[in-house]
Amino acid sequence: MPDFAAIFADNLIVVWLVVLALCLVIEVITLDLVTIWFAGGALVTFFVAMVTDNLVIQLFIFLAVSLLLLFFTRPVAVRYYNSRRTKTNAEGLVGEQCKVTEGIDNFNETGTVLLNGLEWTARSKNGNLIAEGARVRVCSIDGVKVIVEEVGSEN
Repeated sequence: MPDFAAIFADNLIVVWLVVLALCLVIEVITLDLVTIWFAGGALVTFFVAMVTDNLVIQLFIFLAVSLLLLFFTRPVAVRYYNSRRTKTNAEGLVGEQCKVTEGIDNFNETGTVLLNGLEWTARSKNGNLIAEGARVRVCSIDGVKVIVEEVGSEN
């Protein structure tokens, strides 16, 4: 019967290359910026495996490098990645100015605005009454309602 531990120990360099390849394939499929950091850990561990065949050291290096990359470089990469993303649909409406077509009163649950040619149910961000004809800015979208704040009266 073959000694699997010996075979495994002799092929640790190949194992780390396989882990690297799998992490890269998963990253290409998902684009979640998670497995790419483990691919970096596998790459460093691949070079460590050329120097030592100690599996414990290799696993420690793999985990340490992967977690360091994940926690210290991922936030920067995500911020860069998301800054280049184009806002679509409702996300693109946040910050837009529109006109109140029916006075906004959160207590009585009334109010509409005309936004990009469409009428939306609206609520005041801070609970203030907003009169018909006022100019407002979209702060957020909550379901089918826009949450707005007044920016001034229409001339």
